[in-house]
Amino acid sequence: MSMLTISERGKIMPPSPIRKLVPYAEAAKKKGITVYHLNIGQPDIETPKPVLDAVRKSDFKILEYSHSAGNESYRKKLVEYYKKNGIDIDYTQIIITTGGSEEIIFGFMACMDAGDEVIIPEPFYANYNGFAVAAGVNVVPIKSNIENGFALPPIEDFEKVITKKTKAIVVCNPNNPTGYLYSKNEMEVLKTIALKYNLYLFADEAYREFCYESTHFSAMQLQGCDDNVVLMDTISKRYSSCGARIGALITRNKNLFDTAMKFAQARLSPPGFGQIAGEAAIDLPDNYFDITKAEYKARRDLIVKRLNAMKGVFCPNPGGAFYAMASLPIDDSDKFCQWLLEDFNYNKQTVMLAPATGFYGTVGLGKNEVRLAYVLNLDSIERAMDCLENALEKYPNKK
Repeated sequence: MSMLTISERGKIMPPSPIRKLVPYAEAAKKKGITVYHLNIGQPDIETPKPVLDAVRKSDFKILEYSHSAGNESYRKKLVEYYKKNGIDIDYTQIIITTGGSEEIIFGFMACMDAGDEVIIPEPFYANYNGFAVAAGVNVVPIKSNIENGFALPPIEDFEKVITKKTKAIVVCNPNNPTGYLYSKNEMEVLKTIALKYNLYLFADEAYREFCYESTHFSAMQLQGCDDNVVLMDTISKRYSSCGARIGALITRNKNLFDTAMKFAQARLSPPGFGQIAGEAAIDLPDNYFDITKAEYKARRDLIVKRLNAMKGVFCPNPGGAFYAMASLPIDDSDKFCQWLLEDFNYNKQTVMLAPATGFYGTVGLGKNEVRLAYVLNLDSIERAMDCLENALEKYPNKK
């Protein structure tokens, strides 16, 4: 009898680089060790009460399908939200998606064929890799460097890797995992490349609200490249609503919109309760983000200060999001992050970090770097940094 096989696609689908350490964290907790989770971008900020209340108080007889592009009332409200952020669009240019994840796959599927290439500055959000595999698309990474805070690589680095199969560039702004905030000038550079080589420019702006020194410049504010730009957005981080699974794919390119709509129709509709939550979130007061942003900034300042005070550690100051990347005096970040959970504790406490290797497309990069998500309160960050400082003194495989 012949063996059943799984697809080649299934074999090369990458597992989550962040979640592979979960069993070690669970084992540490069973031993009575407190684990400070700086490994994942799950905010500890409470989901706003009006958002949850809107779901609780929703009153209808049938939880039915919405329009495939999402509820019209929600899309029309989103237009107002974007207007406040200096972005002019029409509700007919918005497709509500199941989280930011679905818009990435819709975008890749609608713009690219199997074997086509997408350029992404690395380190990048690991799931771009997964969705590229699902769509049969090849990710071409170009390296950004910790020394300059992971600024946009120079134009010639992009031009070196552009081939006839290159169809798109993806940029995450502010960036996950680096926290780097791309300037208006850097966005203009991307526009220049997109126009010169006739490429799509996917802009993932999930962390738009969290910019600490400079203001955010959206790809949708670039002039003269309406057909090229695809905005990918989500309420997950913005309103601390990761479980609502609501995103938005936005483009002024009618042909691309109509194509993405075919994928949206095939999956019928985005989540009903999530849309109610998303719509209610737009009515939050304009100063809603002030408190959240101040809290994240205080955390950032603390974690960056503590890291740079440690021997052999370098952490550039991230301009946005709630992530920091640091280089540590270690041999192998995967081994180190596992060792922290398996073999180390400081006063019955340890810290869970994300090895940077999972965010690089180029094998061998990120070996001495980790990503820290400053999603815990200041007190927990202080204790987590005490653990890390102690761990670096004790770690056997230092560099």
